[in-house]
Amino acid sequence: MEKPLFKLTALAALTLGLAACGGEKKQDAAAGSSGGSGGSATFVYCSEGSPSGFDPGQYTDGTTFDAAAHTIYNGLVQFKIGSTDIEPGLAEKWDVSEDGKTYTFHLRKGVKFQTTDSFKPTRDFNADDVVFTFQRMLNKDFAYNKAYPSEFPYASDMGLTEDVASVEKVDDHTVKFTLKKVNAPFVQNLGMPFAYILSAEYAGQLEKAGKQADINTKPVGTGPFMLKSYQKDQQIRYVKNPDYWNKDQVKIDNLIFAITKDSGVRAQKVEAGECNLSRYNKVAEVEAAKKSSKVAVESAQGYNTGYLAFNVKKGKLGDAKVREALDLAVDKDAILKAVYAGAGVRAAGLLPPSQWGVDTALKPSAYDPEKAKALLKEAGAENQTLELWYMPVQRPYNPNAKLMAEMIQADWAKVGVNAKLVTYEWGEYLTRAKKGEAETMLIGWTGDNGDPDNWFGNLFSCQAVGGSNYGQFCNEAFNKAVVSGRETNDKEQRTAYYMTAQKVMAEQKPAMMIAHSVTDALLSKNVKGYVLEPLGSTRFEGVSVE
Repeated sequence: MEKPLFKLTALAALTLGLAACGGEKKQDAAAGSSGGSGGSATFVYCSEGSPSGFDPGQYTDGTTFDAAAHTIYNGLVQFKIGSTDIEPGLAEKWDVSEDGKTYTFHLRKGVKFQTTDSFKPTRDFNADDVVFTFQRMLNKDFAYNKAYPSEFPYASDMGLTEDVASVEKVDDHTVKFTLKKVNAPFVQNLGMPFAYILSAEYAGQLEKAGKQADINTKPVGTGPFMLKSYQKDQQIRYVKNPDYWNKDQVKIDNLIFAITKDSGVRAQKVEAGECNLSRYNKVAEVEAAKKSSKVAVESAQGYNTGYLAFNVKKGKLGDAKVREALDLAVDKDAILKAVYAGAGVRAAGLLPPSQWGVDTALKPSAYDPEKAKALLKEAGAENQTLELWYMPVQRPYNPNAKLMAEMIQADWAKVGVNAKLVTYEWGEYLTRAKKGEAETMLIGWTGDNGDPDNWFGNLFSCQAVGGSNYGQFCNEAFNKAVVSGRETNDKEQRTAYYMTAQKVMAEQKPAMMIAHSVTDALLSKNVKGYVLEPLGSTRFEGVSVE
C-alpha cells in the first residue's frame, strides 16, 4: 500500500536519536493509567508493525496511516467517527460548481500547527499550507521535490495527478481546486489520509536548511497528537497536542504504539493489562478473549477483501487461462475454515457485499483441480515453478497469511505447480511488490472512502501500475469502465460502468479473490469511547481510559 523512498533504517537511526535526546523513560505504569489526581492518561496500543514513514502522502498502507496520518495530521474534510460519511475538518464548508469541476473550500480559522523540537510556527494554518501539500503531490517540478524527490502513489492511482488542473489560493482562508473533468469521489478522496495537510512554513524552513527529507521523519501537523519519539519495531510515543483545534475530542495525554508483530503476544498483553488495544488478531485469540473477564471484544463485518494478485507480466501468468487454472486449483472453502475460522465470507469479486455497485450475480469460483490441470496443459504451463509471496503481518483481510500461503502451495502442488514461499519485512514487501518483483502475492484491501472507485482505480487500473496494482494488470475495457465511472456524478450510470468492470475482472482473473473477513478489536475493560471504524483505520479521538 505504499512506496516509501526514505529507508526505514535511516528513519530508525534518526528517531532513536530523538528518543535519546528526549530522555526516554521506561514505562512503569500499567496500560491506561489515569495517573491519579493531577496525573495524566496514557493509552497503549499494541500495533502490528512499524510505519513506513511519517509523511502520509507518500504511502498507502493502513499501518502507516494509523501511526502518522490519524494521529499527527488533519485533512480538509474527514470521515465521521464510525461512519463513511464526510464532515468538515480543516475546511469548515465547501462549494461545488454546477459543472462539478470547481471545488472551493473555506478554511477553519485559528488552527495552529504543532510546536515541536524541530519547529515553532509563526502563523496559523492557512491556504498556503493546502496549496503546498497538493502542489507537492501533483507537480513533479515543484521546487520542494527537487531536493527531496518523492512519489505519491495514492494521488496517482486515483487519477488526481491527471484530473486536477490547478490548486489556487483565493485568500488566506479560501482555496479553489479546478478539475479538468468530473471526479465523482473527489471530496471523499480528500478525506483520506494521503491528502492530509502539511505545513508550508515548516517545509520552507527545511528547504532553506537543505533538510527536506526531515518532513518524513520529524512530522509537524495540526492533529490531536505530536510525535515524541520512534524506535523501529519497538515503540512510538506521542503526547497530546495542547493547541489542537478540536481539543475536547482528545482525552489521552500520552499515546504509545507498542509495536508487537505477533498477534498472540498482542492478545496476551491486553489480557495482562499491558496494552489497552490490539487489532488484527487471529480468530482463536478473539474467541479466548471473549471468555476473559479482563478483555472487551468489538466485532464488525469487515469492509475488506483478501486476495492473491497474479503478475500478468511474469511468464505464463500473462495467459488468463493459467490464472483461471491457478484459481480453480485452490480450495477457498478450506482456507475460510482454517485461516478465518469461518469468521468471514467467500469473495465472489473485488467489492465487499456492503459496497454499492457490487454485482450480486457474481459467484465465488469453484474448486476444480481436474479442470485446472486441463487448462494448464492447454496453455503449455504444466510443471511450472512460481514464487508465492505472503505477508509477514496480520491484516484485517488476512489474519494468517503464512498458513494461507502453505495451503495454496499444497493445492497448487496437486496440479503440478511448485510454489516457492517468499516473504519480507512489511515495508520491504510492499516496496518490492510495487516494483513488480512478485509473481504471485497475497495482499488485500480495506476500503478508504465508501466509493467503488477506491477499489477499482487503486488496485487494478492502468494508472495504478507501479502503485497498488501489484499484478500490473492494464486492460483497456476495464480501464475505460473505471475511468468513465469516475467521470460522471450519476450514480446509476456509475453503477453500470462498475458492472462492466466486474465482468472484465471475472473473465480476465487478474487476482484470486478469497474472502471478506470479520474485523475485531480487543480492548482492556477501562477503555471508553473506542469505535471500530468501518474504513479500517485506528483513531483515538474521543477515546479515554478510566
